Amino acid sequence: DEEFDELCFEFGLELDEITSEKDIISKEKGEEKAKGASDVVLYKIDVPANRYDLLCLEGLVRGLQVFKERINLPRFEKIIPAEGEGQRLIITEQTAQVRPHAVAAVLQNITFTKDRYDSFIDLQEKLHQNICRKRALVAIGTHDLDTITGPFTYTAKAPSEIKFKPLNQSQEYTASQIMDLYRTDSHLRHYLHLIENKPRYPVIFDSNGVVLSMPPIINGDHTKITLNTRNVFIECTGTDITKAKIVLDIIVTMFSEYCEKPFTVEAVEVVYPNGKTHIYPELAYRTEKVKPEYINKKVGISETPSSLAKLLTRMCLKSHVTGNGNHLEVEIPPTRADIIHACDIVEDAAIAYGYNNIQMQIPKTYTIANQLPLNKLAELLRLDLAAAGFTEALTFALCSQEDIADKLLTDISATKAVRIANPKTAEFQVARTTLLPGLLKTIAANRKMPLPLKLFEISDIVVKDPNADVGARNYRHLCAIYYNKSPGFEIIHGLLDRVMQVLEVPPNEENGYTIKAAEGTAFFPGRCAEVFAKGQSIGKLGVVHPDVITKFELTMPCSVLEINIEPFV
Repeated sequence: DEEFDELCFEFGLELDEITSEKDIISKEKGEEKAKGASDVVLYKIDVPANRYDLLCLEGLVRGLQVFKERINLPRFEKIIPAEGEGQRLIITEQTAQVRPHAVAAVLQNITFTKDRYDSFIDLQEKLHQNICRKRALVAIGTHDLDTITGPFTYTAKAPSEIKFKPLNQSQEYTASQIMDLYRTDSHLRHYLHLIENKPRYPVIFDSNGVVLSMPPIINGDHTKITLNTRNVFIECTGTDITKAKIVLDIIVTMFSEYCEKPFTVEAVEVVYPNGKTHIYPELAYRTEKVKPEYINKKVGISETPSSLAKLLTRMCLKSHVTGNGNHLEVEIPPTRADIIHACDIVEDAAIAYGYNNIQMQIPKTYTIANQLPLNKLAELLRLDLAAAGFTEALTFALCSQEDIADKLLTDISATKAVRIANPKTAEFQVARTTLLPGLLKTIAANRKMPLPLKLFEISDIVVKDPNADVGARNYRHLCAIYYNKSPGFEIIHGLLDRVMQVLEVPPNEENGYTIKAAEGTAFFPGRCAEVFAKGQSIGKLGVVHPDVITKFELTMPCSVLEINIEPFV
């Protein structure tokens, strides 16, 4: 296990955990449910999102074997059948409004076992979630070619005109009934919205009218692949032709190793509505030229061109030195759609060299780091507030709508709060616009502690601001609270004076601070004052309203101070 973990790390992957089905179920649902589950060891491996060629066992093993220099990277070949013998996929113009693109290929004389079949289905599922963006960009269909006869037609029809038996169902349904059938299906209901409101649904059928699939929802049951399937017809339909080509390339390169002639794929001719034809899969190899010194400089190593070529070859990028050693010619195989720019090649060279083997160097540019002035001020104030006998609290930056509105007797629209679009819990619906609820909740959780409770917090609050580039702005607030049998307004007032004293702000109107009587919904009438400093209002202090206290499940009076400290930076 340790060796494998090490190998994964060297290859740029992460072995997340070593577990088993039994472990996973017992963690999620408890020991009882896990009885009878498999004890077989499972490796959970984190694969970078750009490496589609490592999303199945076949590709991962092949990649690691090439990396360990045990095998050479296989050469993928596309076989173009003789005139009139190959399969054809005809696209009609009706598809233009729904899913305009389609590509296809055939895997000939393939041998499936249970494991290979599971891996084949699993790869399609992973691609659907990843590059296909939950089937929005591309949907994959795989069919048993021996149960159908070409040429195939890809068109779009009215839902009532499409009727077939969906995968693993016992009877035929129309397209509209299929939509209703899968509305409650935990897996397929997420894809219905992609075509649900379109006047026509995409559909692929063969020369006898047998429906292969209704992408992106479901395949037909007629063409279902089994362990005995020998020839597989693969079609990918979508709204993005580049992604469709990549997905097709990945599937055929991963599973062509199980064909009678390994690593060969039979091409399919796709006929477009305008009469043009194209042969798929493209399986395109291309070469890129990179300068060895460019790689060395970017990574921070000094390798010879030939050893760089060897490093890249281990990463499935077959390379050799050309032009008296001042260029590397790198061949990019069809499995590596993620190589877009020279920096992708540099990254692979760095992985093969080993990140841990790169010598650490002090950067050439000399800079001195400094603390942000606002953070420095906050740190200094924290020390003085603690010296004044107050205890620091740290509360969540997110809270519920009630906390900042109803419980403080204000309306949510008046708070300018930033809302979370899809909150996971009721506790975290909005970003806080004041620190007060957090401290009141902290006191509620610590009611058993001896009185008086004196707490403070210096943190950010967030409010909407149409003038800010992100539509919201943070302000650093200081909030202090005193909770006892009597309100203790004088203690909080004394704390304000102390804060101003350490900030060297004198108590006068011209260039200092003043307080003036004010009203605040969360405060007791006639027991609230607004604080002015630097010519602006910076916050309020006062005795908390009894209704607010009871809403936070507290029983004693308390007074509070909350000011914005940014003007003092």
